[in-house]
Amino acid sequence: MRKALALDIGGTKIYSAIVDENGEILSRIEKTSTPKQYEGLILCLKNIIHKCEKEVDLIAISTCGTVNNDNTKILGSTGNMAKEYPSTDFQSLSEKPVFLENDANCAAWAEYRLGASKGCLHSITLTLGTGVGGGIIVDGKLLKGQNGAAGEMHFKMRTDRMRKCTCGSWDCFEAYASGTGLKKTGEEISHNPNITTYDIIGGQKLDDAVMIMIYERWQNDILEGLIGLANLFDPEIIVLSGSMAEFVDTAYLTDALNEEIVTTPTKVVKASAGNYSGMVGAAVLAFEKCKE
Repeated sequence: MRKALALDIGGTKIYSAIVDENGEILSRIEKTSTPKQYEGLILCLKNIIHKCEKEVDLIAISTCGTVNNDNTKILGSTGNMAKEYPSTDFQSLSEKPVFLENDANCAAWAEYRLGASKGCLHSITLTLGTGVGGGIIVDGKLLKGQNGAAGEMHFKMRTDRMRKCTCGSWDCFEAYASGTGLKKTGEEISHNPNITTYDIIGGQKLDDAVMIMIYERWQNDILEGLIGLANLFDPEIIVLSGSMAEFVDTAYLTDALNEEIVTTPTKVVKASAGNYSGMVGAAVLAFEKCKE
């Protein structure tokens, strides 16, 4: 059985573990804080890889940012990474082949091969966290676009420039559906700049009327985005993963979504591939690409 050293590189932490071609995690999962300076980041990645590269057949990396269609380099990163990160020569980090893919795409592939969307040739996976990521599978293949940038969740939710998004534009889906979006909705409704997502979720569970109003607005913003995505891609299933997905009512979203869309019925479910779906998806996808 072939094995990969899988890494999941994010703005605050890096996970790593040995994963086989069936997606089984074989080793202890290591967690490292992501260095803010580029030189420290590269040294960190080299150290992680050096420890295990003789035990594996390849290096599979799930990363924030847009990855090219050759799975070799980053085309654009996120604001919480060192600004030089897209210039990284990933192959130089190891003597073994290095495979790279966007983290949301890796999560989508893990769900498709092993999780909630297993067997569904048409699916969308959204990662709801501080931001929103997306992976779209069409005819059993990742939708990558002409250069690898497809699936970004920065389509417009409104046109009056109410919220600045992390991408630099205004009123993107991410600015409303993310955990950051929930906090912003809470600030707008409660007029409390210090409100937190914990306040909202906790208060909603305790039947606080204002917190319920905030939560329902946020969930309906997610619904509006799902309506657009379903009408565009006609998926069999939409999978919600990430830290904020825990708080979403998927039964409500499924019913409301199917009342609105003009495409065929779909369903909204929570992810089941696990918290380390980025690493698992990267490894499984890397081995499948190697066979091609």
